[in-house]
Amino acid sequence: MLTVETRDKPCRRFSRKTCVTGQSPKLSAKVLLSKALNPEQQHWTSSFAKKSTENFWKNNSKLSSMLDVGKWPVFALLPPEELRLIRQACVFGSAANEAFYVTVNDEVFALGTNCSGCLGLGDLQSTIEPRRIDVLCGKKIVSLSYGTGPHVAIATADGEVFAWGHNGYSQLGNGTTNHGLTPALVSTNLLSKRVTEVACGSHHTIALTTDGEVYAWGYNNSGQVGSGSTANQPTPRRVSSCLQNKVVVNVACGQLCSMAVLDNGEIYGWGYNCNGQLGLGNNGNQQTPCRIAALQGVNIVQVACGYAHTLALTDEGMVYAWGANSYGQLGTGNKSNQALPTLINTDKERMVEVAACHTSHTSAAKTQSGQVVMWGQCRGQAVASPHLTHFGSTDDVFACFATPAVTWHLLSVDGDDYLTVAQSLKKEFDSPEISDLKFLVDGKCIHVHKALLKIRCEHFRALLNETEEETIEIHQFSYLVYRAFLEYLYTDTINLPPEDAIGLLDLATFYRETRLKRLCQETIKRGISEENAITLLSAAVKYEARDLEEFCFKFCINHLTAVTQTQAFADMDHDLLKNFISKASRYGAFKN
Repeated sequence: MLTVETRDKPCRRFSRKTCVTGQSPKLSAKVLLSKALNPEQQHWTSSFAKKSTENFWKNNSKLSSMLDVGKWPVFALLPPEELRLIRQACVFGSAANEAFYVTVNDEVFALGTNCSGCLGLGDLQSTIEPRRIDVLCGKKIVSLSYGTGPHVAIATADGEVFAWGHNGYSQLGNGTTNHGLTPALVSTNLLSKRVTEVACGSHHTIALTTDGEVYAWGYNNSGQVGSGSTANQPTPRRVSSCLQNKVVVNVACGQLCSMAVLDNGEIYGWGYNCNGQLGLGNNGNQQTPCRIAALQGVNIVQVACGYAHTLALTDEGMVYAWGANSYGQLGTGNKSNQALPTLINTDKERMVEVAACHTSHTSAAKTQSGQVVMWGQCRGQAVASPHLTHFGSTDDVFACFATPAVTWHLLSVDGDDYLTVAQSLKKEFDSPEISDLKFLVDGKCIHVHKALLKIRCEHFRALLNETEEETIEIHQFSYLVYRAFLEYLYTDTINLPPEDAIGLLDLATFYRETRLKRLCQETIKRGISEENAITLLSAAVKYEARDLEEFCFKFCINHLTAVTQTQAFADMDHDLLKNFISKASRYGAFKN
């Protein structure tokens, strides 16, 4: 057995007894990790808290696998060999009886009742068997949304927008009110733009560009197009007003309203507001975007709209809700409408995704540990508070409990039997059957393949060229961290909860694995809070993670009062504190 020892400084080449990382005279990764955990989070007694890190592994062992598309009845007649080829899918329609799907070969198919030509097949004929939409094949769809007409809009990887289906209110953006039987390029004012996301209300459409601009068109009886009037908008028009010179990063639509999240965490709404779904504290419709002032100082990262209610996710994993609540869709424990954002009690569990659909009154959210909760209208029942489910995806909630059982966004679906090269490699990770090397960490074995490690990592190329050992013992890193590192070499992804990624960042810094270091930073960002922000900032500085350092610093500035009252701030390294205060003053953080 080869025992891998440690030394104080990183090295490019490795001898038979070689280093994995060195102990820094400053805080170790393990100490940083323990400090980064919110003390309250270490003592949760809620039903969520009973799920440990092991459950994270269980729930996320197949990160690329989203759901079984067979949960939707519209796919029931597809043969297994066809289901295995599906890569993306969307179910929509008044009775969830229309669907699209994209195969691994980028072929696009549709089936269902075809109301108003919404299947894009060139006719009004319903079809129980899939028919190919030739014009969309090979387009690589990145975003898809639909209305209640229904009409459909998509954005492609090239930034183009196609729309088809019901067009009684010009929601296809082609300047007419004629229904579109085949997908047509939406060109007016968008030809020089690259669209990354589309969202549809009942009869209006909005599009988000790479420049952070929002364009809208279609039905405008309540101002949902944001043009300053209530006249229908026949072609795409930029939503300006309060959004002028601002960068939008996320959009969503309710039945008759529109929402936009900015890169600075602000959130704006416009359109119908009789249920308070704009979160402005009143019930008056708005013809131009209005900032939700009640969320001043709260950084929103995602918004989702139901029929007449809105959900917003913050950068700290909290969820706010407002609007209609007759089915308990706000999760407040009662059925009273809320015209102002209300914080939902999630038993202190951090959320990473919120889900809602403009066709239903159902709400769902996914936790950092991979659990899914739901509330609102669930198969006819009014669930007024978040209810823990056994699902692994918010998509499952809408398949099994929403009315109608549509998809709330474009699904990504992995086949069960068809495996790409990447999927095959992932499948063989830590499988003893054909492995030729194992690492022993904390008394546990991790089975790998020498050839792959040599190809993927310079450290292992040097190490394994100098040894014929079949077992290598690692003492410096925990089993969780080292397993995540080896799995990354097989999958290019990190399968770790944010609080454990600091140790992996330490490893990535030593091994000079630049991409892994970047992924660690992104993972850690998802775990930031007011309590641990300074500790994560310290870790970012220590490991020279510039992007993470900037992110943590901005988070600290945005939450300055709360952050400066934490124990981590009180214990802050003198030099780091001095630099923090200097930089914060340049940002104007201390101006009255």
